[in-house]
Amino acid sequence: MMSVYRHFLKPYMFRKDAEQAHYQTMHWMRKAMKIPGARSWFRSRYQLNNPALRRKIMGIDFPNPVGMAAGFDKDGKYIDLLPFLGFGFAEIGTVTPLPQLGNPKPRLFRLEKDEALINRMGFNNDGVQAMVRRLEERNQDDFIVGGNIGKNKDTPNEEAHKDYAICTEALNGLVDFFVINVSSPNTPGLRALQNDESLKKIIGSVQDHNVAGVPVLLKVAPDMELELLESLIQVVDQTGIEGLINHNTTVRRDGLLTSDSEIEKIGAGGLSGKPLNSYFGKRTAEIRRRLPKDKVLIASGGIYDSSVAVDRMRNGADLIEVFTGMIFNGPGFVKSILEEIQEADF
Repeated sequence: MMSVYRHFLKPYMFRKDAEQAHYQTMHWMRKAMKIPGARSWFRSRYQLNNPALRRKIMGIDFPNPVGMAAGFDKDGKYIDLLPFLGFGFAEIGTVTPLPQLGNPKPRLFRLEKDEALINRMGFNNDGVQAMVRRLEERNQDDFIVGGNIGKNKDTPNEEAHKDYAICTEALNGLVDFFVINVSSPNTPGLRALQNDESLKKIIGSVQDHNVAGVPVLLKVAPDMELELLESLIQVVDQTGIEGLINHNTTVRRDGLLTSDSEIEKIGAGGLSGKPLNSYFGKRTAEIRRRLPKDKVLIASGGIYDSSVAVDRMRNGADLIEVFTGMIFNGPGFVKSILEEIQEADF
């Protein structure tokens, strides 16, 4: 089935604007699910149910360790579809208290030679109350969902903790874990919140409003020096949150196969996909060595094939998340990873 995607569907979709293709593909899948027998067809081709794949992390029973990373489903519109592509869980968002349009289009670009994407979406979403309504209307509420929360663009950094609190309070009891996003490169000034004082204030605000007591994770940027990373790990330990997601997109552009002129034409944005493995492939092991043993590590970024996925888990990741790799490899991508994980010796 992956060959059908690569030779037929992918060339067709890659002729379209990347953002338009994304929404159109998920629209088609939703329609397809209404065809009698479609759900069984998807299950048989893309799901892999094996007790050996199950993981109990943060007190949550994950049917398998492969999740959809944040950014794919910004508003919780596709949660009921993702299990049929083999995912064991998904992050939805980033969601903000108020709706916002995000950055001007075009804002999502493919680098086909590099199997990568550049995005400068800018936290475009319908706002947290719209997400609440969708979560309350879920058809398949046993699928594990993490709520990735952020601040509105117009909220000053000194008031950012209030936005994270609003999202936490609204989503309480509707998501299985929270992810604090202070690492996107596409919201001006957001990464400046990755300092001890700001982080402690934000995390404390989330904890104060997390009345359901669901696990909280921090998503970090890959571009930081190890000294800053060690400081963030100390904050994770001191505040008592469950762990880290490593990592968000990067602002690096070195070593790409795509021409410099094309990269310059695209402009600003976060890079995801295959190049991140060459940039930061050792980062999972570096973080695991520094992170307390009782803290959770979810690896994301640069997982472009099943061997990389297994390598991340061997190097200490409890779970992994993918996004760009599926865009370039097709709907059988998750199952191919799970097949290799179940054969691996960890």
